[in-house]
Amino acid sequence: MEDLTPYDIELQVIGSALRAIAEEMGAVLVRSAFSANIKERRDCSTALFDEAGRMVTQAEHIPVHLGAMPEAVAAVRAHDPAPGEPWILNDPYAGGTHLPDLTIVTRTLLGFAVTRAHHADVGGSEPGSLSAHSTTLAEEGVVIPPTRLDETTLEELVAQMRNPDERRGDLRAQLAAHRLADERLAELTARRGREQVSAAMDELLSYSERVVRAAIRGIPDGRHEAFDYLEGRDGLIEIRAAVTIAGDALEIDFAGTAPQVEGNLNCPLSVTRSACFYVVRCLTAPDLPASGGAFVPVTVRAPEGCLVNARPPAAVVAGNTETSSRITDVVFAALGQAVPVPAQGQGTMNNVVFGNDRFTYYETIGGGQGACPDADGPSAVHVAMSNTLNTPVEALELSYPLRVERYALRLGSGGSGCFRGGDGVVREIRALEPMRASLLTQRRALAPKGVNGGGDGLPGRNLRDGRELPAFVTTDLEEGDVLRVETPGGGGWGDPRGSDPTGLTPRPSANPAAESGRA
Repeated sequence: MEDLTPYDIELQVIGSALRAIAEEMGAVLVRSAFSANIKERRDCSTALFDEAGRMVTQAEHIPVHLGAMPEAVAAVRAHDPAPGEPWILNDPYAGGTHLPDLTIVTRTLLGFAVTRAHHADVGGSEPGSLSAHSTTLAEEGVVIPPTRLDETTLEELVAQMRNPDERRGDLRAQLAAHRLADERLAELTARRGREQVSAAMDELLSYSERVVRAAIRGIPDGRHEAFDYLEGRDGLIEIRAAVTIAGDALEIDFAGTAPQVEGNLNCPLSVTRSACFYVVRCLTAPDLPASGGAFVPVTVRAPEGCLVNARPPAAVVAGNTETSSRITDVVFAALGQAVPVPAQGQGTMNNVVFGNDRFTYYETIGGGQGACPDADGPSAVHVAMSNTLNTPVEALELSYPLRVERYALRLGSGGSGCFRGGDGVVREIRALEPMRASLLTQRRALAPKGVNGGGDGLPGRNLRDGRELPAFVTTDLEEGDVLRVETPGGGGWGDPRGSDPTGLTPRPSANPAAESGRA
């Protein structure tokens, strides 16, 4: 081990301090929030940027926010905000992801602080702002270009949203996180000096870039292609990617992907980048703290107007959740031709929304992760682009007119193999008063695939009082109606009937129905 210099030690101290500030911002946001989606599920992210708009550190929150935040900072930076002045946006075509993700950006002593939180409603045609049938952005809620956020603007915005008191409380929780960032950065610069901290930011970004470039050099040069499908309203929608590794750089090109569609599976390029960066991080330097430097070696291209680089006024609410999940599947599959990768996970966030004029509640539901070359896939987890928690049953039932009738593993839904895919879950929720419900889900027709002879996981199912529902649906629920979601299992790894190169016992599915695709 090389001897550490005082400079190396100071760099690590400052880097840890910056990461701690981002994590503490997240803690303040979560503890101050009003809605279950933020305070319980932690559907939010926080980050610090330098003066040039480069992401120095992001708290370990939501992967789908990873590559999209820099575009939000760039959009606000163009307005030259004053120090401490909050700006808000959610426009997917101006730095946002989808409309429920409200982003606040403030200028700090050293650059910018950012919070992004999924609000349970931002207006639009349906409670929760996640209509299964939206075709334009305007139907999905209030569209906010980069806007200076003062008290008057805040009140004007929440007045256009359902449950404005909860929206106001969540926005003020975000603002509290920004005040915390200002205080902690002032303390850090007082201890270490502004020039020293700025120099450390530069070096941390350069270090991340060097580590990822070195890891990419360990992948054989070549071009690898893969494709997969989303289950659209009018049929299957193809996503196609070609990954080219050349030395210490990597390019991902989505030429050949289907054009943007009339529904809401369209995806802004910022979300596509997030999905690609996530995969590269998993396969190169998964333990490296998230920063913009890690993604300098990665180029993402997509034809303008295709599904993964949609143009306004296309609806995008499911692109952020469902299409991003399929992008990760495709990029993993392409890179899997060069390096070992897990089998496919559930490939959906299983978005569920309940609401009426009195309340809105949103959740995503975990499922099975794909098996790895040396381990079973975990069960009942949020896979890939989601990293949220579940809402505790007690918190849900205390706050909303809903009752959880069942919440259990969907045993046997993971694919068989030398290593089994993780199982999905079964979640049943009863409506205690009339309301609307929306489901935005995938992998209901196409199962998560196994790898190297491993079995596929079971596809998911949606039911209302025992009757099958489609993958995308918005419907009325009457008092006593039960909505049941069965989430997909992950694919298995390795042929369970063949020789096991690890020398371990093959792991068949716990449920033979998983072999035949029957639930």
